[in-house]
Amino acid sequence: MPNLHDIERRINSVTSTKQITRTMEMVAAAKIRRASQRAENALPWAVAISDMLVTTAKHAPISSEPLLQTHDEVKRCFIVVVTSDRGLAGGFNSNVLRHAEKLIKEKERQGIAVEVAACGKKAIGYFSYRGIDPVFEFAGLSADPTYEEAAELSRYSGDAYHREEDPLDEVYVIYNHAKNAAEQTLVEQQVLPIKEETYADLLGLNEEVDIFKEFRERDDESLPGDIDFEPGAEEVMRYLMKAYLRNAYYYALLDSAAGEQGARRNAMKSATDNANEMVSTLTRVYNRARQGAITTEINEIVGGAAALEE
Repeated sequence: MPNLHDIERRINSVTSTKQITRTMEMVAAAKIRRASQRAENALPWAVAISDMLVTTAKHAPISSEPLLQTHDEVKRCFIVVVTSDRGLAGGFNSNVLRHAEKLIKEKERQGIAVEVAACGKKAIGYFSYRGIDPVFEFAGLSADPTYEEAAELSRYSGDAYHREEDPLDEVYVIYNHAKNAAEQTLVEQQVLPIKEETYADLLGLNEEVDIFKEFRERDDESLPGDIDFEPGAEEVMRYLMKAYLRNAYYYALLDSAAGEQGARRNAMKSATDNANEMVSTLTRVYNRARQGAITTEINEIVGGAAALEE
């Protein structure tokens, strides 16, 4: 059994660790509000531009925008993996990275060449360790993503999708959706070719959050007239596609940033609770050992006094 000094030193060590985890929990809790607000503010525009593109594309010539076309054969795939720059967030990063690696291996088994964009130091380190060289690396921006980061991903994937030689045929983005301040869900979004899937279906939003539900369920057949493109179908669809791509990446980055703070707060709260429990257990052990030592000393004194009397 460890002596009193060892137990006391361990109590002090756990207490110091608890102070660190408690501080990190408070910092993450303070950042959650701003990060969640940015994601919530971006959601209506994400829903609107997605719905606008899907509904408008039905009335536009399929040749008006190359990004609207589906390739006959899938030979190359682009996967954007969004993680955090720092750890201490539970399974926030590992869930995304394991799913991304599973998707990469699945595509490679099908004979599809895969390109990866790593957003966050954890993704960069993960793929570098496994010999995968990302075509894009973004570090230091996970907690505060920028629109320029999304624009660069959009520009690359858009240009590569409709190039004549060796084009991209599929584009995915994998990230954690901040369902609420305490829960995150893994999302695999197919960005290209476009799927007729709403953000409410993709993110599992309830009907109250789906603010465009009435617009989506209206009876289009009862509306008279037709859609007129100004200045032309090609220009309109090109603008909508660029906005759609940039928004898809930007919202994923914002959503992941909000989820990161929530996951870190949960992880640090669990660590703090575990530290409190450990301190309580060690304190009981310390008191028991101390009481045993005192009892032993009293018995020795009493025994020595009795021996002197004899």
